[in-house]
Amino acid sequence: MLTVRNLSKVYPPDIQVLSQVSFQVDEGEFIAVIGSSGSGKTTLLRCISHQEKWTSGQLIYKSNDISKPGPLERFKLGKDFAYLEEKPSLNRNKSAIKNVMMGKVYKAPLRILTGMTSRDEHVVGMDYLEKVGLLDKGDKKVGQLSGGEQQRVAIAKALILGPKVLVADEPVSGLDPKSTEYIIQDLKSLCKDRNMSVIATLHQVELAERYATRIWGLSEGRIVLDIPARSLTLREKMLIFGEV
Repeated sequence: MLTVRNLSKVYPPDIQVLSQVSFQVDEGEFIAVIGSSGSGKTTLLRCISHQEKWTSGQLIYKSNDISKPGPLERFKLGKDFAYLEEKPSLNRNKSAIKNVMMGKVYKAPLRILTGMTSRDEHVVGMDYLEKVGLLDKGDKKVGQLSGGEQQRVAIAKALILGPKVLVADEPVSGLDPKSTEYIIQDLKSLCKDRNMSVIATLHQVELAERYATRIWGLSEGRIVLDIPARSLTLREKMLIFGEV
């Protein structure tokens, strides 16, 4: 479904962040990306999801070369690719359901300003909150929710557009164990139930080993390990992190 060939990213004047990264992503995969701080994990995810341009390389999606998408292609990609930041991009003064619906009406500026949604759209929004276990929190302001609940609102906001690929940068960073479990289970369910591909950076190796279907290990801007998910050997951890 998604193929990347020789992706490189250089920040001026000559800081090489990604170097000749190549991979293929199939439908329904849950790929965990692990690596030390500064290994290029976040930059890789931002390039995959077209949040920022890369220096060289090729990206093919559904047999179409989208290495340099035009405005129309970029708009279409915005529906097929969803990007979750480490800190959820939400309006803390609006309710959970209002935040979810902002994802649905993003292409209608007037509706964003007025916050108007139809009854049917409201029902759809509540359906997505139910999918992430927050049906009873729809009317609560996001600022009143816990960190884990806010992240789940962000997931519902992304899902309402029906993306095929969900890219998540440290989706459980700073969350308590219970919230972490909820979020990871949500992501895994998306792969199984919706055949969605999820690519997520995880700072806890144990989560990658336990929940992912595939693990990418990044070191100095390169994928040095690409294997079906399982417990990593000491040698493999050293390959990714150096001394452990």
